[in-house]
Amino acid sequence: MIEILSPSRVERARRTGALVGDILQTLRHRTEVGTNLLTLDRWTKELIEEAGATSCYVDYAPSFGRGPFGHHLCTGVNDAVLHGRPRDQVLADGDLLSLDLAVTLDGVAADAAISFVVGEARPAESVALVEVTERALAAGIAAAQPGARTGDISAAIGAVLSGAGYPVNTEFGGHGIGSTMHQDPHVANTGRPGRGYPLRPGLLLALEPWVMADTDELVTDADGWTLRSATGCRTAHSEHTVAITEDGPEVLTLPRAA
Repeated sequence: MIEILSPSRVERARRTGALVGDILQTLRHRTEVGTNLLTLDRWTKELIEEAGATSCYVDYAPSFGRGPFGHHLCTGVNDAVLHGRPRDQVLADGDLLSLDLAVTLDGVAADAAISFVVGEARPAESVALVEVTERALAAGIAAAQPGARTGDISAAIGAVLSGAGYPVNTEFGGHGIGSTMHQDPHVANTGRPGRGYPLRPGLLLALEPWVMADTDELVTDADGWTLRSATGCRTAHSEHTVAITEDGPEVLTLPRAA
């Protein structure tokens, strides 16, 4: 299903997106060496409930997962890049942490992800991974113009990732979003310009470049959810929900406070 939102529903999406951005920023500020992933999930639950919103994850049970996800936040540490199920794990100095969050508020969903290094250590490889996903995300957003196509976004993202020397996995990528979290069209993290679904005002897309340092192959944890790099290399993931407007792309999931 592909949804084109009315102007009033796009306005609701702005509120949802701001909430997602705010929660992720709060979690980033609270995270330190010694923070437990289950504590991050508990904080997320509290923040969602305080806002009167609903988690998109708790009851989520797609074909690629094992039963309902059962948590409010995806947490990926080091080699875990997607769908990371929070577990009893304490963060160490230099860990590369990815947080992915989706909520619904007033009937409209928004989805975003951030990656950052925990503590004082700054491993060069980890910093480079985060930076390339952020640059790829910015390129994808810039390409999300009315009248363009999803392939233009994919090509822009892929050019940054491949240009930096990273392999690109196309199994998971960006997606449409609206009344539900995951919708068509799929937006791969590499592709050919001029191909794919045409972009028009009212379309919401969650764009999410993610990368693994030396492989494009994923393996699934015993929890049935967490996806890791097949080689154990480090990974990073950045995501924003973007609205296509007459004036160009509008990022909805920026935090409201600095």
